[in-house]
Amino acid sequence: MIDVRNLTKKYGCVRAVDGISFHVDKGSIVGFLGPNGAGKTTTLKILTCYQPATSGQAAIAGFDVLTQSLDVRRNIGYMPESPGLYPEMKVHEFLKFRAALREIPRRRRRAAIARVAVLCRLSEPENMLRRNMGELSRGYRQRVALADALLHSPPVLILDEPTSGLDPTQIRSMRELILTLGGSHTIILSSHILAEVEQTCDRLIVIAGGKIAACGTPDELRKSVIGPSRIVAEIQGNREEVLQAFKGIPDVRDVQIKSIGKWQRVTIRNKDNTDRRSDIAHLAHKRGWALRELRDEAGSLEDFFVQMTYEQNIESTDRRPESN
Repeated sequence: MIDVRNLTKKYGCVRAVDGISFHVDKGSIVGFLGPNGAGKTTTLKILTCYQPATSGQAAIAGFDVLTQSLDVRRNIGYMPESPGLYPEMKVHEFLKFRAALREIPRRRRRAAIARVAVLCRLSEPENMLRRNMGELSRGYRQRVALADALLHSPPVLILDEPTSGLDPTQIRSMRELILTLGGSHTIILSSHILAEVEQTCDRLIVIAGGKIAACGTPDELRKSVIGPSRIVAEIQGNREEVLQAFKGIPDVRDVQIKSIGKWQRVTIRNKDNTDRRSDIAHLAHKRGWALRELRDEAGSLEDFFVQMTYEQNIESTDRRPESN
């Protein structure tokens, strides 16, 4: 549904997007991640025909974003990070205006507005369609922006930071709304909130320094964190005795310990990825220590994100020309 090949965007001598390629299947929800300045928004602006690429190709629903931009716009709904809403307009007036711009026939506009109002919950708990947009909370303004993107029933939705500035309750509501749209729409979702995309997206694309750093399912990316995993144990015993005993386990690289009352919470890192949980259980049994927790803690999505974007940004910095 979305196909990007060797896409590049230059601003002078700076490559904001540097030869990226990816594909998004029909009906999937894909997270587009990266630090500030990574090239995410630039890529989305190219896909939504807001600006041209310097080189490369991009197609949405089979239409080229450069040569068939009007067809692309008819097939996408774009929700920018800071949507342009008119505070003096009522919500229904704004949606009616946008429906006309989207070439929705006059006889179908009322039904289209009613459909997106229900879908985006603009009638709950009270009818927001009659309210001025300047009176709405941030959460409801985001819903209006999403309703605008859905008016013409596009097969593709491109959402740039849809939960930006929302409180936890509003974030949960927006997440549930996006999940209901998956399947009937192909969605590419840009966000900084890792927990959010992990719960929402089928697949993640990580961009850093203008390049694709990695892509895969959230589980695949977590498992690919380079370096040894951590083993966490909680043992009831003397702090110093526990610390020294754990340091004696073969191939342990680092031991951290924290006292929680009579319990010692111990985190160890091995020199390799050997699972030492059986050694720890045997040690606790031998010393007569109570053991209430013992688990292998794999790398988190945050660990992966920090690791990959850091390495990619270092490479990007090394490639930059020196200023005179």
